[in-house]
Amino acid sequence: MAAAENVNRWLAAIYLLKGKLHECSDNRQMAQQCFKEALVHDIFCFEAYTSLTRHHMLTIEEETALLNDLNIDGNFSLDQEMGQFVKLFYTMQGKKYHKPTQSVIPPQLEYLSTNVDIETALAERHYFNCDYYSAYELAASILQKDVHHIECLPVYIASLMEIDKPTQLFDVAHQLVDLYPESAISWFAVGCYYLVINKVEPARRYLSKATSLDNVFGPAWLVYGHSFAVEREHDQAMAAYFRAYHLMRGCHLPLLFIGVEYGRANDCKLAEKFLSQARSVAPEDPFVLHEYGVVHYRNRDYKAALESFKEAEKILKEVNSTMSMSWTNSDRCRQKWEPLLNNIGHTLRQLRRYDEAIEYHEKALTLVQANASTYSALGFLYHLKEDWDQALEHLNNALSIRYNDSISTSLLEKTIPKYNEALRDMLPGMVDSTD
Repeated sequence: MAAAENVNRWLAAIYLLKGKLHECSDNRQMAQQCFKEALVHDIFCFEAYTSLTRHHMLTIEEETALLNDLNIDGNFSLDQEMGQFVKLFYTMQGKKYHKPTQSVIPPQLEYLSTNVDIETALAERHYFNCDYYSAYELAASILQKDVHHIECLPVYIASLMEIDKPTQLFDVAHQLVDLYPESAISWFAVGCYYLVINKVEPARRYLSKATSLDNVFGPAWLVYGHSFAVEREHDQAMAAYFRAYHLMRGCHLPLLFIGVEYGRANDCKLAEKFLSQARSVAPEDPFVLHEYGVVHYRNRDYKAALESFKEAEKILKEVNSTMSMSWTNSDRCRQKWEPLLNNIGHTLRQLRRYDEAIEYHEKALTLVQANASTYSALGFLYHLKEDWDQALEHLNNALSIRYNDSISTSLLEKTIPKYNEALRDMLPGMVDSTD
């Protein structure tokens, strides 16, 4: 029995190494099969399981099927505590889209609640549920306990980007380059820092270096795509996003950004296809729902668009209520979610619900005050309501921010005669009232 166990462990180690070799040579399918074989031979081959889940090789369905195939409860029927231990670790490493509150640690394993691997998995759940502050705080506490816990760094760096902390991002990037100059994660951090401070060229250069050091590091390819997308370089962005999708089949983010790029290229059919796939992976991601609404809006299906936008708003409010800090405290978050409120306003206008539309555009102004497009949208709504005074005020505000705004200029040219006409109609009445 002991000899058979030793043979299985050796076979698991061999399959693990074969999997890593296949992964390095970009043969993801063979790598996946080898990692699964390693687990079949040795259920304790934790590294094989984390290679599958941490690199997003598996879809949610494949993760569930793998856990069922491992039959953890059956294999540990004589040692239930060990079975719960293995099951806890494996379920925490997968199911990244589950709510953090769904992470239940059995009472007899409560001592594992401060384990850095468990906490890293929990930080990832916070991140994928858009609670970036909680993800950041948890990741920061992990790195205070274990500064060399490399597995925590991707979620820590990503959270710093989302909550707009360039100073801390600079510090961690500097430390990583000093400690690990030949590691992709170090140059990934440097590239993320430059992207956050809007220096696209150096960001692109360092992210390219990260991908050359580790060609299968999905997050680097994803952010590399962002560096092209911000400058509307569609083809290069798509190439990077598709590469990330090839590497991270179990992650919705590459699918989301591919859908966004197709939407920008006015290919609504392909945009909807990829966004639908992203939604199947992350059905409660407000970013996905927002972009889904944009596609419906472009297809002039305004009711479906409003439904998607409202669902995104509802989830965002729920996330915000559980956050350790409001997302409105971050400029990056405000700029990211202000378009959602404006898009709800545009959709309500198309449905002729003008008062509600005005309400949403005014909410958008509380997030980003100096947005000419929002003032222009309000001016248009007041024009439709024939409130010429308010229309003039908002259109003038739009032009004071962006003097060459053609839409506001055109609306102003139409509004001024209406305003003068209304004023002339009022003046005789005023004269009569004074007689």
